Amino acid sequence: MSTRIYFEEYGSPQVLKVGIEELPEPGEGQVLVEFRAVSVNPIDWRLVAGHLKQWAPVDLPAVPGCEAAGVVAAVGPAFEGFTVGDEVIWNGFIGGYRTEAVVPADQLTPLPAGVDFEQAACIPVAGGTAYSALKQLEIGADDTVLIHGAAGGVGSGAVQIAQAFGARVIGTASEANQEYLRELGAEPVTYGPGLADRVRSLADVAGNVTAVLDTVGGDDSVAATAELLQGSNRAVTTVPGKRSSEAGLAAVRQLEGRIVEAATLAAEGQLTFTIAHRMPLIEAAEALEISRAGHGRGKIVLLP
Repeated sequence: MSTRIYFEEYGSPQVLKVGIEELPEPGEGQVLVEFRAVSVNPIDWRLVAGHLKQWAPVDLPAVPGCEAAGVVAAVGPAFEGFTVGDEVIWNGFIGGYRTEAVVPADQLTPLPAGVDFEQAACIPVAGGTAYSALKQLEIGADDTVLIHGAAGGVGSGAVQIAQAFGARVIGTASEANQEYLRELGAEPVTYGPGLADRVRSLADVAGNVTAVLDTVGGDDSVAATAELLQGSNRAVTTVPGKRSSEAGLAAVRQLEGRIVEAATLAAEGQLTFTIAHRMPLIEAAEALEISRAGHGRGKIVLLP
């Protein structure tokens, strides 16, 4: 029997329920995974709230959660690939808030040696998105990258990956997260009026900003990006919309192989996620409340 966290109606995180389910044996091309860590993302509470139903409708009841890490417990018939006992990273759209899950094998990535389950559970969304964004921007050693929201999951991942690519990094964050960004190796600046001027003062030392990753999508970040790049198209956003599009920010395109690449960087010690909150799986509703409030730094991990 497996524990699952599910919702039968859209609403606040408090609509989540805890239940028990009996999972089927894995079929052809499927694998049963015992999850050891499940990562929480903003898309989870948006799914529960119904914000995504116009673009990605789901059948209710549904289980949120799009990334996790664990151990293969069983495989489907005549399956050649993963074997029982393999440690893996899972990435899907829904279904992750469980102690066990039967998933398509093509949603799994081998877990590299030296990466623990908590770190691995953070890799697909934050690490994979950050990697995709920076490759899309073709970041290299000659770049100075401005990352808006640099203390969050994607932002902090991007800070580290950009440095692995040889770039200098300026990161925006709240005053409380300035020292954290320094520890990551970024030059921190605060949000708010005068952002572009503050970035320019740093850029005089670090070099002109050549590319921007925006994980915030707010008025300040979009306006500062447009002002600093002055028509350059080297800007991408994880929060696409009319405002970003008008300012010339392209949406991040998720690249094939991004999870493998991010996992490799993690195994090499070049990518580490701060775990802001570790909570039991059955406290998923509280975890989503924290995410919805904008916890700001690092990742939230549920422990089955």
